[in-house]
Amino acid sequence: MSFVHLHVHTEYSLLDGACRISGIMDRVKELGQTAVAITDHGVMYGCIDFYKAAKAAGVKPIIGCEVYVARRRIEDRVHGIDNDPYHLVLLCKDRKGYENLCLLVSEAFMHGFYGKPRVDMEMLRKYHEGLIATSACLAGSIPQHLMEEDYEAAKSNALELAQIFGAEDFYLELQDHGIPEQLAVNQGICRIARETGIPLVVSNDAHYLRREDATMQDVLLCIQTGKTVDDPNRMKFQGEEFYLKSEEEMRTLFPGQADAFENTVKIADRCNLEFVFNEYHLPSFPVPDGYTNEAYFRKLCYDGFRERYPHEPADYKERLEYEIGVISRMGYVNYYLIVWDFIRYAKETGIPVGPGRGSGAASIVAYCMHITEVDPMKYALIFERFLNPERVSMPDFDTDFCQERRGEVIDYVMKKYGADHVAQIATFGTMAARGAIRDVGRALNFTYAETDVVAKLVPTMPQHITLKDALNVSPKLKEMYDADERVRQLIDTAMSLEGMPRNTSTHAAGVVITADPVCTYVPLSRNDDTIVTQYTMTTIEELGLLKMDFLGLRNLTVIRDAEKQIQKFNPTFSMDKIPDNDPETFRMLTEGKTQGVFQLESAGMTSVCVGMKADSIEDITAIVALYRPGPMDSIPKFIENKLNHRKITYKCPQLEPILKVTYGCIVYQEQVIEIFRSLGGYTMGQADNIRRAISKKKMKIIDAERKVFVYGDQTQGIPGAIANGVPEAVAQSLYDEIVAFANYAFNKAHAVCYAVVAYQTAYLKCHYPHQYMAALMTSVLDSATKISGYIAECKDLGIATLPPDINHSEDNFTVEGQSIRFGLGAVKNVGRGLIRSMVQKRTEGGEFKSLEDFIQRMGEGELNKRAVENFIKCGAMDCFGYHRSELLAVYDTMMDSIASSRKKNLDGQMGLFAMLQEEDKAAAIPIPKLAEMKKADLMLLEKETTGIYLSGHPMDDYRHLLKGTHVVPIGTLLDEENTYQDDQIVSVAGVIQSIKMKTTRNNSMMAYVTVEDDTAAMEMLAFSNVLNQYGNHLKENQPVVIIGRLSMREDKEPQIVINRARPMSDFTDRVILDEPEVRKVTGILYLRLPSEKDPSYRKVKAIINMFPGSSKAVVYFADTKQRRGTTCDLDSRMLRELESLLGKDNVVVK
Repeated sequence: MSFVHLHVHTEYSLLDGACRISGIMDRVKELGQTAVAITDHGVMYGCIDFYKAAKAAGVKPIIGCEVYVARRRIEDRVHGIDNDPYHLVLLCKDRKGYENLCLLVSEAFMHGFYGKPRVDMEMLRKYHEGLIATSACLAGSIPQHLMEEDYEAAKSNALELAQIFGAEDFYLELQDHGIPEQLAVNQGICRIARETGIPLVVSNDAHYLRREDATMQDVLLCIQTGKTVDDPNRMKFQGEEFYLKSEEEMRTLFPGQADAFENTVKIADRCNLEFVFNEYHLPSFPVPDGYTNEAYFRKLCYDGFRERYPHEPADYKERLEYEIGVISRMGYVNYYLIVWDFIRYAKETGIPVGPGRGSGAASIVAYCMHITEVDPMKYALIFERFLNPERVSMPDFDTDFCQERRGEVIDYVMKKYGADHVAQIATFGTMAARGAIRDVGRALNFTYAETDVVAKLVPTMPQHITLKDALNVSPKLKEMYDADERVRQLIDTAMSLEGMPRNTSTHAAGVVITADPVCTYVPLSRNDDTIVTQYTMTTIEELGLLKMDFLGLRNLTVIRDAEKQIQKFNPTFSMDKIPDNDPETFRMLTEGKTQGVFQLESAGMTSVCVGMKADSIEDITAIVALYRPGPMDSIPKFIENKLNHRKITYKCPQLEPILKVTYGCIVYQEQVIEIFRSLGGYTMGQADNIRRAISKKKMKIIDAERKVFVYGDQTQGIPGAIANGVPEAVAQSLYDEIVAFANYAFNKAHAVCYAVVAYQTAYLKCHYPHQYMAALMTSVLDSATKISGYIAECKDLGIATLPPDINHSEDNFTVEGQSIRFGLGAVKNVGRGLIRSMVQKRTEGGEFKSLEDFIQRMGEGELNKRAVENFIKCGAMDCFGYHRSELLAVYDTMMDSIASSRKKNLDGQMGLFAMLQEEDKAAAIPIPKLAEMKKADLMLLEKETTGIYLSGHPMDDYRHLLKGTHVVPIGTLLDEENTYQDDQIVSVAGVIQSIKMKTTRNNSMMAYVTVEDDTAAMEMLAFSNVLNQYGNHLKENQPVVIIGRLSMREDKEPQIVINRARPMSDFTDRVILDEPEVRKVTGILYLRLPSEKDPSYRKVKAIINMFPGSSKAVVYFADTKQRRGTTCDLDSRMLRELESLLGKDNVVVK
């Protein structure tokens, strides 16, 4: 081989490069080449993935980047000059080169960003060591000068770069993609090489793998720029030559450049960067004088042990010593100290911290150090689930903080270890199956409706389904793919782009802390104002860096706020002192009063709480663990066994102490580990390793381990189940059960931590409902929908929610007597500072007596006309005794008059008596006597300013008409756990909040219609045919009944595509006037489906569930000839739905 591709753009040149890393290696090997470089635009996102893929394929990886170089200095930011930087390719020779490249790329984002992340020549001089540079494509500085016919500037620039990088480390790049400008540029570059001796190198600036991929990459560019392929003015690559070419193809382009080809190999030979994985780089924790880190760690453990366990049980102390030994031997003492320190800081400064999260709660050391607050001995939690001495892996403490103050903890860590030693972590959004179809559809100029039809045929389950799999399981999609050439092009192009990274964002919680500056190890970028690593969480861990999750949990804020309100009348109250077995709290949960309770408020969770009759934190732990796909199937057995202990059976006596707490059911990963240990004779570490293998479905290990579990293995010191007294048949059966369930078994340590928080919120709701609900509503001030739902819950609890009031409200929701006062923080366009200033003036000078008194005392400051207007509109100034119509008519004039008076006084233009007269004049502005607005108009003002209706709801006059109908509450459709299916026909009733008209690409009209009932609001789509027929009913504030098709996409909230719309006044006698007649049918319903796996079966079940009744229904599956029976109401509307779905021949009533 005498050629290496040194200029290659992977998929991490976001929405530009289309060389998938996996495909690059296959292509390079196919071409007989043995090395290849990665040079993405301005970023290093893919470097580690590229390195690992190359090593796995036996290809030498060359790590690099095509950086953007500022035309002047990075400080210069003049549009038209500095927003169009040059390109320059940099390749790493060694570790020093990698560190310098990381630093350059990081600085480009942090200090040089102007349209693009830019470096400048001064930075290149400072950080050139270990790097090889090539002059890049036509966007490079040298080609740019040559295209401007300024040869001397090009030559001078080349000599400057050669001087910076050294004669052996700077190369002039030759490219030929058939672009006319390249001919003259190449001639100029060859002349510079002859005159200066700077060596040449050939490259192809590859953006895709093969020539035929050019179309796909062109679509990718259109997605990036928001253009369509037929837009003549869009960004477009010239030709189809930007692919990974063979050496023969390249030599055909450059027949006289043998040295330039040889130089690509020389460069590859000189680039020898090696990454070391899983070698840890933990920062050292500064301990007090006189202590080693080990000694200080041990002191903290034993101080906490004596506090937690005053009687110092011997077996607990043995567990503590064991954990201390493992942590010390594995080198994680500093890790524990770092976590202890920032959690200590949070608690000492009053920042609420969760009781624990994840498997870290299984450590008694963490409990003694107050890192966690769940006793691992009480709940039989297993340390090896967190830190396994038989598997070298970094421990992982994830911590929940009050979401309002989480940033303070990150700030503390940055201050302690240095801002350049701490960064947050990037994550990538990728093109999923449906998303890829929609993106490609827009780029290929498909209409919304055309794309939507295809996208909707991609199943949403299982999650992350690929388009290839979708074609296999969706007959209609395959039919369209085979029959329609345009659809085939759409899906084929989408498949070629599917899974590619689309954008970057910041991981919700991940933070990395390093011994040396972060950019020594990884490149950084900036997402808005946040500094983030360019590598993902997984890569950060593989590089041995300390990664932690600092999560914000709203419920901790709620608990803190409720605790503070309770302490106003009960100063000794503390959440630390509440009992953990309060019967009234559990009684409330079993009655289904779970609204607002952490983890338990969904409809599904509520039904489990009611059925299970939970009476302990262990029961709540089980609910948290079981209520997920997979384990959910075990819930009926769990409930049955709990309510009737005679139903509990154990396959052998040894299982009873392990499964007793879960009534004979395997629920937790810890139980799986304990079964392997107690029955099979494994060590905890060995047992956890097998548990991991089973959960990851490593079938070779699973099959081999069966023999070990049943019969033992002397070489590993495992006696096996038979040796421990378990009958062989029982051991085999038990192993089958473990394999079937271990994939779903949940981490008990995490479940119990969240169960504790769930119990705490339930306790507060049960015993202090006013304070809790006020805190809960305060936590969702920015969500009118949630506030509305919680106000409804307060009503059910017999707690009145008082309207906003200038003289009583604060910024948060507050308890007032036996009611809750609406918080002014929920009023739009009113700042917290203004509200707090208002409360202070009210406290110091008494209640505001009138509108003019309010304006006078508040002064100019933060008070503005919009705030006063919104206070009036939401009813907060009703306390002054005037109609809102009257105050709205006068507030503007009154504010101007008082402001004018105040200004004259400040200017010294008035004496004392004149000033008093002026104030009297302002105060004397008469408030006109006007009729109050209609109730409906007042409610609209409330909705406008708070997002919810306060004094009533427009649906009040129609609610009685809707009872007993098939109209669905909008909130039910938006519930994450709703049972409705994509494309299902539904009816909703509500008030139209807004209509936005839009012209489609085929020049027809469509509208986005937002409809709200008293549970939620939803966006609906009305296309031209609906607008033509029903447009006169689709008006703002019009109460309507909508019948339409439900559109459920994984990337956005559910929508309804409107089929019909009628005024709600037509909705009488529970029949929609233009609905077909509703008839009841008698007999047995027979339905025929091709297969039980047919996607329509789910929809059939959903439709039948909407019409409960006692009539028999039989579902027949043609492939297996099996039948399923159920009951339903033989309503003609249901039959029409089924006929529409299955065809009339497959729906029969006899």
